[in-house]
Amino acid sequence: MANGDGAAFEELYDRYASTVFPVMVRIVGGVAEAEEVLQETWLQAWRNAETFDTRRGTVLAWLLNMARSRALDRYRSTASRHRAETQAEAEPIVEEPVDPSAAVQGGERSRRIREALDALKPRQREVLEIAYFEGLSQTEISAKLGVPVGTVKTWMRQGTIALREMLAGEEEML
Repeated sequence: MANGDGAAFEELYDRYASTVFPVMVRIVGGVAEAEEVLQETWLQAWRNAETFDTRRGTVLAWLLNMARSRALDRYRSTASRHRAETQAEAEPIVEEPVDPSAAVQGGERSRRIREALDALKPRQREVLEIAYFEGLSQTEISAKLGVPVGTVKTWMRQGTIALREMLAGEEEML
């Protein structure tokens, strides 16, 4: 893909879109917004494929980091816009159901990831979920959980290392 191979892009998309998409839906709170973020993420992946470095993690982790960053930016932008508007009452966010075919395509990979997350110690899983799905910083997680920042950092690092070890070999080269 880094060499402009469209077939490599298609293969990467087919392999990972159904895993990345639910993360975006959860962060932005709706399917329509998540679809836009998904498109932006894949465009960024295409344009920046040469920045992928196997020493820094897996292709899935690279894609999830891009997707998470874009989804959080979208969520924050939307939240800021809503705060700026002077509405008498907030409109509820209607979450559309996730496309069942996308869920089926990523079923096996999702199952392995869920199993790996379930195998983590409860605090490791909790801090990773808060960081990725709520977009909180380590300092904010520390305040939320009432534990020192160093403890949060340790739990996150241990959890990340454990996930990497449990999912080793799951990744194909880009």
